[in-house]
Amino acid sequence: MTSWGIIAVVAVALDLVVGDPRWFPHPVRGIGRLAMALERPTRRWIGSPKWAGIVTVAIVLAATALFTVTALEVARWIHPWAHSVVAVLVVWTTIASRDLMTHSRAVVAALDTGDTGLARQRVSAIVGRDTDELDEPQIVRAAVESVAESTVDGVTAPLFFAVLLGPLGAMLYRAINTLDSTFGYRNERYAEYGWASARLDDVANWLPARLTGPLMAVAAFLLRLRAGAALRILWRDRRKHPSPNAGWAESAMAGALGVQLGGRSSYGGVLKDKPLLGDPVGSLHPSRIEQANRLTLVTAALCVLVLLGGTLPWSST
Repeated sequence: MTSWGIIAVVAVALDLVVGDPRWFPHPVRGIGRLAMALERPTRRWIGSPKWAGIVTVAIVLAATALFTVTALEVARWIHPWAHSVVAVLVVWTTIASRDLMTHSRAVVAALDTGDTGLARQRVSAIVGRDTDELDEPQIVRAAVESVAESTVDGVTAPLFFAVLLGPLGAMLYRAINTLDSTFGYRNERYAEYGWASARLDDVANWLPARLTGPLMAVAAFLLRLRAGAALRILWRDRRKHPSPNAGWAESAMAGALGVQLGGRSSYGGVLKDKPLLGDPVGSLHPSRIEQANRLTLVTAALCVLVLLGGTLPWSST
């Protein structure tokens, strides 16, 4: 009998070693392609954009569940060890810690050589804002905010569902997150069509985000960063973010690093002023990005320990 917690630990280790190789037929990319392929027909067949979006969500989640369960059951039929291997591979594809660090460190490498143009190009791969005119502190802020938000989306939330619900839970979470990344925009095109995707993502991330914020403060203590400030800023600023969940990790990270996140950013040429999180105690130096990466890794480790401690005795298949 194999604990889902052990499966999650092995999957995290695999992600840290291998990352997200482009040659691997990643199911998350397949989920994104399916979602995009469904937009036109569902809009055409269903008069209400909101209901068309709801139907798209239902089809994508059903297809994801069918694919995952089929893969696991076929593997179980072959051999119990094959089932364990497939379970690890499924959870591995939902975690993005190595990929996150690779992209953010590429930004640091460009800044270290003084190539701001290359840094702008590289940070554009992990943020949704316009990057063409960002200066060095703004590039660092964008990268740190991305690392903080992705700590939940790409690490602690999939781990949360993997340990509690197994590979199926982790993959369904990743499908929800992918739907939000595809359709969850507050613009004219997706305000209604993406409503279900965005709301479901908010619900799925509610508990993981609230677990991640305090754990990040503990991680700051272990890394000898500003643990007290992380807790203080988390409590003060967590509700300022327009997202009901993103503010937990971002405010804790801002406090831990002693920097101020948020502020003015441009999205598609439209300027938006986000609430400020944290206090500008220190500068937005490129070294903050690597500090953010370390915070993410230690937070992930703490998340696994907490989840294992709470579920291991009875979380098995």
